[in-house]
Amino acid sequence: MEPVEDPYPIGGGIILRANVSLIGVHGPVGRGTRHPNKPQPVGSVFAITDESQPFLTVENATQVRGIQFWYPAQTGGDAEKIIAYPPTIQVSQQRSVQGVTLSNLTFFGEYMAMDFAAQRNKPCEQILIEHCYGYPLGGTFIRIDYCYDIPRILHCHVNPANRRLIDGGHHKPVIDAVMARRTFCFEIDHTDNAQMIDIFTFGTWGGVRLGAASYGQLTNFNLDCVAVGIHKLGDSTFNRNWQIAQGSIIANAGAPLEEIHPFIIEGRGHTAISNVECFSGGNGALTTVGKSQDFMLIKGTERLTVSMVGCRMRNYVAASPITNLNPKAIIQAVACVDRDENPFRLSD
Repeated sequence: MEPVEDPYPIGGGIILRANVSLIGVHGPVGRGTRHPNKPQPVGSVFAITDESQPFLTVENATQVRGIQFWYPAQTGGDAEKIIAYPPTIQVSQQRSVQGVTLSNLTFFGEYMAMDFAAQRNKPCEQILIEHCYGYPLGGTFIRIDYCYDIPRILHCHVNPANRRLIDGGHHKPVIDAVMARRTFCFEIDHTDNAQMIDIFTFGTWGGVRLGAASYGQLTNFNLDCVAVGIHKLGDSTFNRNWQIAQGSIIANAGAPLEEIHPFIIEGRGHTAISNVECFSGGNGALTTVGKSQDFMLIKGTERLTVSMVGCRMRNYVAASPITNLNPKAIIQAVACVDRDENPFRLSD
């Protein structure tokens, strides 16, 4: 895909067949490339206007790399004019898909960037998504479901300032409207050993939803200006375990105070949390509450286990950083620090 001065206008409904690659010239271009005289990106850019079909549907052994996806009609400042485009990239619903690489992609004005929610009888495998930037106005950047053999989400950055150099970026009313959709930026379910490494989101209601039929590792992350940072579920005690480490959650916006929680854990299985910091405060880019209700809300009636090591917890209003509504939950915490900078230890 040769770089050009004016983006390539093209309709939706494109199928990228097996063994076909679509290659542009870019790394991710957060904040945007920009034409010297017009508010538009330049280079390997598609201009998308189709409101009825996903732009790209991918099949087996496919890669999309080094491309910008631009929705020129999408609003940056008027929440009433948000266009609910179909996903920019979608997994095939007609067949099982194996081996897709999405790398160095940038999205401007998308509603949902990448939808890999496959069907149960047509699952997908070996999906690699890396170095992708955007800000979905529907709130969900990547959704993966029924994806076995280790899906990977690596080094992805979601930020409403993503189109700043093009037209100033997304304004506060639009960000507040995205928050109001109560969706998660990253959604994972029905997966084996999913890998999520170095992910960032700002101004989406939820950061990461770890579905009931998933397990894996989430490391090196920042979930900024969310209502719920991580919501972990589990539908069994076997392989419904997540290891969550080396991250920061700023839960401070998008809901009434009592609904703001860096962590929500429910269902069955185990959650191991280490070296995760949570704090709150104000931010002028969106409407904020400025505090969280607690550090962690545990719900449900089934036995689950949680271990916490080296966590720093701040700016919550509850008497305890952990609100446990599940009488069968087993919770352990060591070497943690509460909002008053006192040691917090728990053995249940």
